[in-house]
Amino acid sequence: MRVLVVEDFEVLARSIGTGLRHEGMAVDVVLDGAEALAHLALTRYDVVVLDRDLPGVHGDDVCRRLVADGADSRVLMLTAAGTVQDRVDGLDLGADDYLPKPFDFAELVARVRALGRRATPAVPPTLGYADISLDPARRVVTRAGRRLDLSPKEFALLECLLATPGVVVSAEQLLERVWDEAADPFTTAVKHTMRRLRVKLGEPPVIHTVREGGYRIGDS
Repeated sequence: MRVLVVEDFEVLARSIGTGLRHEGMAVDVVLDGAEALAHLALTRYDVVVLDRDLPGVHGDDVCRRLVADGADSRVLMLTAAGTVQDRVDGLDLGADDYLPKPFDFAELVARVRALGRRATPAVPPTLGYADISLDPARRVVTRAGRRLDLSPKEFALLECLLATPGVVVSAEQLLERVWDEAADPFTTAVKHTMRRLRVKLGEPPVIHTVREGGYRIGDS
């Protein structure tokens, strides 16, 4: 899942970004509305965590622009104002959800995950291929009934492949969906993480490398 965090209080912004990355998400962080619009023009995000009270380009205007452009991104609006009318106003602007500050981080994660599921084509609650089962909500992967200990990146790679079984997914696509803008486009992170994932999945192998194409789980 690719997430954009837009928050002008830098300490909070970086903290949210770090926490969501630990949950296996690819996260970009910006500190004002103008920078948010620049990122949104170049990258498709599943979820935008948007502070309402931004300097320069107000968060309301960022939300309006997303709606006007017909973007698929879901918006979780954050604000220190927590009255019912404030929430209604935020939702009327086109936000998909609204979370007043201060908030519990576990609730933020749950809301981001819920919005992320709405931002992508509907998939089964549990993904699987052959004897592999992946539960996105519980963050659990099993093979032949045995639970696997995957890192957040390994889990995210497997989730991307299981979402489109038989379809070739390029390394560039995986880098964009699983990592973030800080990732070096020439990095070997995808290759190395894929190697570790294959070892943990064990035999027989289910992830295939397609020459000059990328990776595929299952048969074409």
